[in-house]
Amino acid sequence: MELKEFYITFHNWLINRGPVYIFGIIIFLVGLWVISFIRARLLQRMSHRKVNSSLQPFIISLSITAMYVLLIISVLNIVGFELTLINTVIGAFGVAAGLALSGTLQNFAGGVLILLLKPFALDDSIRAQGQDGKVTSIQLFYTVLLTADNKTVIIPNGKLFNEVIVNVTREGKRRLDFELKLGYVVDVDQVKEVINKAIKENPLILTEPATRVGVTSLELDGMRFTVNVWVEPANYLTAKIDLQEKIIKDLGAAGVKLPGT
Repeated sequence: MELKEFYITFHNWLINRGPVYIFGIIIFLVGLWVISFIRARLLQRMSHRKVNSSLQPFIISLSITAMYVLLIISVLNIVGFELTLINTVIGAFGVAAGLALSGTLQNFAGGVLILLLKPFALDDSIRAQGQDGKVTSIQLFYTVLLTADNKTVIIPNGKLFNEVIVNVTREGKRRLDFELKLGYVVDVDQVKEVINKAIKENPLILTEPATRVGVTSLELDGMRFTVNVWVEPANYLTAKIDLQEKIIKDLGAAGVKLPGT
């Protein structure tokens, strides 16, 4: 009698709920195929658009995980499971994780935006957060700079992306500016001739854009000459040192009276 009752109960359940479960299984299998297809298409599209290699695994993982979660929740809804408790637990966990990892998530979001928008690239020289150096690594959570005095500086991406970034190398050329103060006793044309000759003899100075040399300020104790030349970003400091030393020596050799002499 008990076996007969079990058979009747199972038969009724199979008639009433069986098609729903079969439909849920079909939806699940189709969903797996769709997710696999989308994953392949995402990889193809990111390779075609040359998305940063550090960002590709994250995008794939996040997208596929989200689709798996949606698929499982959809199938559970189809077969009639009550998801109120599950949704509550997931929501509470999300809020707790967000509060605990707010700083980390900010750095992560900054890293994603840097990799996507590309305000700078590897080997670019930038100024940001009071630091000046060459970019040696761009990670999801931080960016690494190497300064001119060989210091490694690690900057969190959250702070980096939300502040002003000066990209020194993006345009391919950098203007080198410096001033020279001389007394009124000097011959302006002679000084300009000496400076222009020193510029032409320096192989690190670019011919385009044109250089500019002239008096930019008249003061009680003398006048200021401003020198504007263009160099490759990597040669900036070397060109500045060489040119300033050359100008001082050539002015002295030409008999131009220098301050303090």
